[in-house]
Amino acid sequence: MTQKNKIRVLVVDDNILIRKVIADFLTSDENIVIAGEAENGQEAIEKTAQLRPDLITMDIEMPIMDGLEAIERIMVSTPVPILVVSSYLDRETASAAIARGALEIVDKPGIQGLYGSDLLKKVRLLAGVRVTLHLNKANKSMVSNAVALSFDRKMPPPAIVAIASSSGGPPVLATIFSRLPGDYPLPIVVAQHIANGFAAGMVNWLNSKSPLEIMKAKDDAPLLPGKIYIAPPEYTMEINEQKRVVLLERQPNDIFRPSCNALLNSVARVYGAATIGVILSGMGNDGVNGMRAIKKAGGVTIAQDETSCLIFGMPVLAIESGCIDTILSPAGIAADLIRLAAGNARIAKGT
Repeated sequence: MTQKNKIRVLVVDDNILIRKVIADFLTSDENIVIAGEAENGQEAIEKTAQLRPDLITMDIEMPIMDGLEAIERIMVSTPVPILVVSSYLDRETASAAIARGALEIVDKPGIQGLYGSDLLKKVRLLAGVRVTLHLNKANKSMVSNAVALSFDRKMPPPAIVAIASSSGGPPVLATIFSRLPGDYPLPIVVAQHIANGFAAGMVNWLNSKSPLEIMKAKDDAPLLPGKIYIAPPEYTMEINEQKRVVLLERQPNDIFRPSCNALLNSVARVYGAATIGVILSGMGNDGVNGMRAIKKAGGVTIAQDETSCLIFGMPVLAIESGCIDTILSPAGIAADLIRLAAGNARIAKGT
């Protein structure tokens, strides 16, 4: 690979030793070069505009300007894929960074290099992602703009919502969950791609946005109405015939964590036509097979629209496969989930 085609990374951290550790990890791959370094958020904004890197590794806690403000400003002015490199103590704050437009989170590497392999994989994966998020524009786009594709059939009342989500998904989940009523009558299960150990921080952040109870799913937990279950990335989550959570050991060759396809396929098997499937922003094709399974079982399938997606990869692949009934903005998805669940609530009340 020529110098021109190599992945150019801007490393942002206030600790010079950590910057060196990250740079050493990354340059162990001959296809990655360090475009520059910055020791605070203000410097990161300036160097992003000057150097136009392919990717930024961003610390959160820094002097002058922290990583959260830097991410927000960069994504408005000069959108670049941003990988948050956070320590254990920053995890809830790091989850807030995802809401501002960062694509992923990884643990801050120790001096011994324990996380180098994961860091390299994330950089290779994210560097080629095309991001176009403008936060002010994105907020304005959160209005319902439905495009019905093939939704003209009778269906049983829905009994569950299953959501596949990846990069760019957490703020969309926050928008959807914030608009659902506190007495929403269906359980919701979510597979959101996220690094090991960060689910709890994301759950806490989402809980601050929603009247519903959001929790990290536990093995053998029953699925209760109005509860939202987030799949832990350390396991593969499925739903069994007893309509309870099953957490399975991840396999070494599992690419995505947690697996959207595994969760959605299991929901389609158990709930069939009573399933509402939703696929949100993200790269790759995880969740597409699961949405096909829901469609084949007779359930309702919804995809996030391109305008509001940080990355339209997963939704567009599902749409192109012909398994999507409706394309909606995040606010539109919330409105449709309320509308679809209304039949379930009326039946439960005997009206």
